[in-house]
Amino acid sequence: MATYKLLYKRVAVKEIRKLSPQIQKRLGIKLQWFAGQEDPLKFAEPLTKPADAGYRFRIGNYRVLFDVEDDTIVILYVQHRREVYKNK
Repeated sequence: MATYKLLYKRVAVKEIRKLSPQIQKRLGIKLQWFAGQEDPLKFAEPLTKPADAGYRFRIGNYRVLFDVEDDTIVILYVQHRREVYKNK
């Protein structure tokens, strides 16, 4: 089973630290699960305007925007669904 590595950009880390501990834990568990899958893109939605990111994961009310480079999932942004697509 192929596993992917998670790489968090500085902006994503700042956004995650602003969230409650319960949300942080939920995001961490789910992202590890996605990274452990054979094809994590099967669970992702491709973005129609991929200026900043190519894909997104939906985790509850939060959206995780990311790109895939070889065997690494690069987490670019983590934001609430009402905020994530504004000004992007």
